[in-house]
Amino acid sequence: MFALADCNNFFVSCERVFRPDLQGKPVIVLSNNDGCAVARSNEAKALGIKMGDPFFKIRDIVEKHKVAVFSGNMALYGDMSQRVRWVLEGFAPSIEVYSIDEAFLDLRGVTNIDFDEYAKRISASCWKLTSIPVSVGIAPTKTLAKIASKLCKQYPRLRGGCYMHREEDIEKVLRKFSIEDVWGIGRRTVPKLKLRGVNTAYDFTRLSESVVRMLLGIAGVRTWKELQGVPCIEFEDGFEAKQSICVSRSFSSEIYDSRELQEQVANFASSLAEKLRKQKSVAAGMLVFARTNRFKETEPQMYANALVPFLTPTSDERTIISHAIKVTKEMFKDGYGYKKAGVIANRVVSEDNVMYALFEDTENIAREHRITSVLDSINKTFGKGTIRLAAQGNGIIKSSSENQSPHYTTLWSDIPTVSVK
Repeated sequence: MFALADCNNFFVSCERVFRPDLQGKPVIVLSNNDGCAVARSNEAKALGIKMGDPFFKIRDIVEKHKVAVFSGNMALYGDMSQRVRWVLEGFAPSIEVYSIDEAFLDLRGVTNIDFDEYAKRISASCWKLTSIPVSVGIAPTKTLAKIASKLCKQYPRLRGGCYMHREEDIEKVLRKFSIEDVWGIGRRTVPKLKLRGVNTAYDFTRLSESVVRMLLGIAGVRTWKELQGVPCIEFEDGFEAKQSICVSRSFSSEIYDSRELQEQVANFASSLAEKLRKQKSVAAGMLVFARTNRFKETEPQMYANALVPFLTPTSDERTIISHAIKVTKEMFKDGYGYKKAGVIANRVVSEDNVMYALFEDTENIAREHRITSVLDSINKTFGKGTIRLAAQGNGIIKSSSENQSPHYTTLWSDIPTVSVK
């Protein structure tokens, strides 16, 4: 058996942990620079606010119905996600983190328990220990477990846990489950399936394997079999390092000054280096890019980019930042307002697989590693950006986050205080 634990309206739920007065009220969380809605409470959904709606288009609804609005607070959400994972780890031999708000639990080998009650117990424990509502679906395959978790959100009487295993129950659910909502079925594939009369997950299971293979390839066949109760999607309990890492951001307003743009790119490069070190990887090269606001058609337009190769693959912050600043300075042109910039690490490999040049100064590389380790340790203890390079300026990325909540769990200065009378 497999379980899928899915945090309900996760970003909104994180905000409500520290704002219990917002329970039962419409709440939305906005994307970078408060651009569009990326999370909505059920009450906000009922008002007609859709995922991805630009904020300026829904402002009237927000004001009319007094919708609580938050700027994205990824530091808070990431920390709350970790807390939920700690709870989940106590219920299964291993877990597979699928996203910031979802994780699979491997229950193979777990026997002599009531799985329905077990699912409800996992959900109740997450709520008790983190105050995050979590829907837990348990089923013979990962795809069916995801469907079972969705049922918990639709039917409160399930009390956050659903065990779906009997063939007749699975068929009943699949007959009503839209093909668009099946995990592994892409948006481009849906029209092809509907042309063949496939509107539900059950319709999909009625297709022949050869037809599924022709339309969706081997990945589609795996999904097809999973819906029939045959496990085909591997459980990945190990950490898989990313092969490409991008750090980019749209700015709250255009940047016309070269030094200001360099500072922003330096902060992106610092974050990139940190991500590389976190997964114990190094990059053999990096792409740096910057572009103007394409929505301001009357303004001069430009997209500039430069590929930077490293002599030796690295994750050293000083090396990556210095190269990023150098090419940013070369790309910058006066008279253009840069709205977005970023850095992308390419040819990412494990730090254990680095081939050094014959005359490489390995002692200097070892020294850089020691310095970087100390910096990481200090920033981890006292907060990100406690120590940074001068090239990063104040270390703040230029973005709009006027509605951002405090970093309740990651900054000492933002820890909530309680007065007892």
